Amino acid sequence: MASWPPLPVALTRAHRGTRAQFLLLGIAAGSFGAHVPALAARHGLDAQGLALALLATTVGSLAMLPIAGRLVGRLGARRTTVAAGWAFSAALALLLTAPSGAALAATMVLLGAGEGLFDVAVNAEGTVLEEALGVPVMSGLHAMFSAGAMAGAAVAALLYRGGVPAATQLPVIAGALAVGVALSARTMLADHPPPIGGSASFAWPRGALLLLGALTLVAMLAEGVMYNWSVLYVREALGAPPARAALAYVSFSAATAATRFLGDAVRARVAERRILRAGALLAAAAMSLVVWARDPLVALAGFFGVGVGIATLVPILYNAATRVPGVGRAAAIAAVSSVGYVGFLVGPPIVGAVAARAGLSAAMGTLVVACLLLATGSGWVPAAEAVAVAPADPRTVTPRR
Repeated sequence: MASWPPLPVALTRAHRGTRAQFLLLGIAAGSFGAHVPALAARHGLDAQGLALALLATTVGSLAMLPIAGRLVGRLGARRTTVAAGWAFSAALALLLTAPSGAALAATMVLLGAGEGLFDVAVNAEGTVLEEALGVPVMSGLHAMFSAGAMAGAAVAALLYRGGVPAATQLPVIAGALAVGVALSARTMLADHPPPIGGSASFAWPRGALLLLGALTLVAMLAEGVMYNWSVLYVREALGAPPARAALAYVSFSAATAATRFLGDAVRARVAERRILRAGALLAAAAMSLVVWARDPLVALAGFFGVGVGIATLVPILYNAATRVPGVGRAAAIAAVSSVGYVGFLVGPPIVGAVAARAGLSAAMGTLVVACLLLATGSGWVPAAEAVAVAPADPRTVTPRR
């Protein structure tokens, strides 16, 4: 009979490895974002061409989600994470060397597919760890992603300042990511316990999953508004200089990361429904203040409040999806993500259309509406205590030998 390491030690190591995977995913996202201008310049993309290239990434993620649960169920989260991590690392390395528009589109699809599959796998791992450890960990995992995104952008900025060209940066960063993913996967769990009440490798988003997916869509739409429009709003609508306008993104991102690091301690003491409702209402109030005051300094403070409010919404909704009976964790997260990613697709066009007709202030008000919808729907999120949870078992939660 195989000798097992003590389960708490194995889970602690798995938690550490999974935190590293979230960090690496964030670094990949931040590195890509920092090199978007180089991507546009290298391939001669105008605004419309760049939008189509970015759309290809989202299409890749969406195309992968229907089979992500099946892949995680068949290969395990650990091996799926390595395969997906190597896929998006390869895409990053090839971004600036694609010889044609078709090759660039294929590379962008590969990037999105790898990141989407990786996202499902590591979130599935996180929910298993949270259940087995008996303490909340999901917000902290997502905080590592936020920290990684800032680190990825910062590393790129430092390399640019040191005179390292983008064509050299991306392959080096991609190689480091591929190695990091493989090393971090060594401590991840080999197997996940089966879902309670049944088994499913893929679940169409309907019923409770559809509701959670709709709420995730609204939450992602709100995040997308901040990531895509906050700097432009401070720069153009409020007339701030570029340096101060850039602080809008910094303020929101810093608040999001800090709150996610604290979010698990809050979840251990406060019901998730209350956190969802309070966070959504805080974000709505903060953005209302930003739109009403029309002052750059107030906007920076307001964006910080928005970051605090919406930081834990997606981690909570992902975790709630895994409590839907009869659906595997990876399948549940993939189903909710497949609806939620639509928020990133429809968010920018909706905000752009509102801005064109009514101005940027009205466009930013869409975030207020989104957060009020989240606060209203929070009462229908499955409560943690309402679902029976099987205790962790070394035979079903398998550490690496």
